[in-house]
Amino acid sequence: MPAGWAAQPKWDGYRALASRWADGRVAVRSRHGSDLGEAFPDIEEAVHRLPDDTAVDCELIVWEAGRLAFERLQQRMHRRGAAAARAAVEFPAHLVAFDLLCVHGSDLTGHPFSERYAALEALFLEEGLSAPWSLCPTTTAPVL
Repeated sequence: MPAGWAAQPKWDGYRALASRWADGRVAVRSRHGSDLGEAFPDIEEAVHRLPDDTAVDCELIVWEAGRLAFERLQQRMHRRGAAAARAAVEFPAHLVAFDLLCVHGSDLTGHPFSERYAALEALFLEEGLSAPWSLCPTTTAPVL
């Protein structure tokens, strides 16, 4: 891997932007802008744990029997209301955070990835983020 680069695992899930605004509203959006919150009420609830005016680039995943279960994620995608709530209990989703785009209203997108990732690690510590949140492992170790 070239100097200055970082590598992260590829997750078998849905890429998402998790955001919380100063007025307490939250959103979970796909990379195409679709609202994922209605299908994933457990994830929408977890986004409330972010500080105001914060946006996290992440991946929605579902585990089953110790493996990623993309088919369960797909099944959850089309459920709403009570069916979505039941699916959240049966096959809970998780958020794997891999980049911090904005925190407390400060736009970080112009900062180097190393600074954004350090701020993401600090966010996890400061806010006590835990399941369904997880921090994506990242390495800058050269590949031989």
